[in-house]
Amino acid sequence: MSQRPPEPAAADDPRVEAFRRLLGVTDRLRDADGCPWDLEQTESSMAPFLVEEAHELVEAIETESAKDAAGEAGDVLGGLLILCRIAEQGGRYDLAQVANTSAEKFVRRHPHVFADAAGGDAATVLKQWNEIKQEERELKGETADSSALSGIPKALPALQRATRTCDKAVDAGFSWPTMRGALAKIHEELAELEAELPNGILDQPFGTAPPAAARDRVVAELGDLLLSGAYFARYLDLDPEAACRAAVRRFDERFRRMETVVGGTTRGVDLDTLEAAWNAEKAHDAHRTS
Repeated sequence: MSQRPPEPAAADDPRVEAFRRLLGVTDRLRDADGCPWDLEQTESSMAPFLVEEAHELVEAIETESAKDAAGEAGDVLGGLLILCRIAEQGGRYDLAQVANTSAEKFVRRHPHVFADAAGGDAATVLKQWNEIKQEERELKGETADSSALSGIPKALPALQRATRTCDKAVDAGFSWPTMRGALAKIHEELAELEAELPNGILDQPFGTAPPAAARDRVVAELGDLLLSGAYFARYLDLDPEAACRAAVRRFDERFRRMETVVGGTTRGVDLDTLEAAWNAEKAHDAHRTS
């Protein structure tokens, strides 16, 4: 297989100059007389900040504000550079190693771009990517987990992990022929949840926990229902994580407008008035998007 290695970015590329500037700033923060807070950080302490910054970037992207997205992407990049500097000062790894490893992976996993392998559509390319990743794990001796579901980080947010799991299961042949099967699964799981709910619990107010004897079964069936909803999203070629975030945003926006309509607070307002205000705001949203 012939190789078509990528050309490094030109030295006068403005992105290179901007990156050099940011690298200098982040290195300075970790100098002996740099920022006290940055000097106290470790790889472990930086990890949660990177996760938080990544979520803020996702939120900015979804609001479609280029300015906000650029700012949040900068926060992610800056945090990553500081983390690499911490690791370098600890003698573990450095930015050069990280960048070279990343470049090598991209080249190796894109033989349709950097070699003469056939490309095809996006689904074919993704399948090829996963096969190459599996080969890499085998070469490193990571053969203990040979499942088609291997390689999915367990720390992913639940809906995101459900997405990856569903995609891999379908790719392995575990799927319904049409999305009717996926929708029927939602109804099936809902019925199973209803069957496990203790008698009378639906007449109880918010925050009433199921009895201890029923709790584990209710939790399991509720989890199955949520998972089946996430899987149905994938059959529709939708991202359940993004769909859920959008639903939360809509709820937040409508609730705040409802609060304004009923006088600034929902406390002490009767339910009929609240529902009327909520439905009016919901109708307003439907009219605005139609």
